[in-house]
Formats: sequence, structure tokens, C-alpha cells
Amino acid sequence: MKKSEFVTLVAEMASLSKKDTEKTIDAVFTVLGDVMASGDKLQLSGFGTFETKERAARTGHNPRTGEEIAIAAATIPVFKPGKALKDKVDAK
Repeated sequence: MKKSEFVTLVAEMASLSKKDTEKTIDAVFTVLGDVMASGDKLQLSGFGTFETKERAARTGHNPRTGEEIAIAAATIPVFKPGKALKDKVDAK
């Protein structure tokens, strides 16, 4: 599903204009990114938790040459689905 299709579905469900719905969705994702970038986590009951995780530095291999390469440590975004979301997806 593309963003435009998502906006249309949400607009129809909430009885809002597509323009207002798109602004709202953009704002939600901007705030979500800001929360995660600051190191906080966002927990939405029944849906899941958005947080970050530290990935340690490690050694990898170049698949083409077999040469060892150093992979730097990184902070990655993580989503952990809640029970209600897991149950809804599993029911399909």
C-alpha cells in the first residue's frame, strides 16, 4: 500500500479531508521520528512500542572478495508489536 492509499483509507474512516489527514499523518510520523531520535520510546497500548536499540560494532565480510571489513556501531529503530496487533494479524 502506498502513502496516498493509506491517506485515503484514514480520511474515509475518520470522515476528514484528504489534505487534513495527510497533514496529520505527516505530523505523527515526524513526532515519532523525533521521539526515537532523542532516545525515548513511544508505547501505544494495543498497538506496540517504538524504540531504539544499540547495535555493537562487528566484523563482516565482503561477499565478493571475502575480505574482512569493520562494521561500525549503530543505533537502529525497533518496533515491537502489542498483543492486540499480533492477534489481529494472526486472525487473517
